[in-house]
Amino acid sequence: MLRLMRLLCIRHAESTMNAAGVWQGQADPPLSRVGRGQARALARRLAESGEARGLAALATSDLRRARQTAEILGERLELCPLPLPALRERDVGAWSGRSHAQIAARWPGDLRRFRAGEELRPGGGESRAEFQARLRAALAELAALAARRGGRPVAVVTHLGVLRALRPAASPGNAQTLWLDLPQRCA
Repeated sequence: MLRLMRLLCIRHAESTMNAAGVWQGQADPPLSRVGRGQARALARRLAESGEARGLAALATSDLRRARQTAEILGERLELCPLPLPALRERDVGAWSGRSHAQIAARWPGDLRRFRAGEELRPGGGESRAEFQARLRAALAELAALAARRGGRPVAVVTHLGVLRALRPAASPGNAQTLWLDLPQRCA
């Protein structure tokens, strides 16, 4: 039997590396001043709109930019953020801290292959298969968490790469949300 797991997915607010226009991967920059304001504004909107009412939990990537976003949201929504390392962004190895132009100049073939969805380790980082396996483990953890809390929706603060892996056409900006209903097998 299948049932749906409902997730309120939240892309972390702007980090200092977002502001600098460089790839982050699993680098661990903090939120920028703008990002802290984005997170506060999102927390206010979610609380005032009632969109976050009934959430079972607030899970977050353990990377600082996501954690800081989740802490600001959790304070307003009265939820304690639960860090899950499996929700981290894809590791892009040596591409981290570099601009798109720098990556294109140094690794043009790899960047084309990456954009085409081919299997490779960008910058020596994590393969697509490894990334997807890690996300499947994260989704299993989230499904178990939701089940323990009556099947209610779970909020998840994570990264653009994770959101695109869950919904390929997704392109939320910093501190933007999208709802996902994911099928889960149940016994």
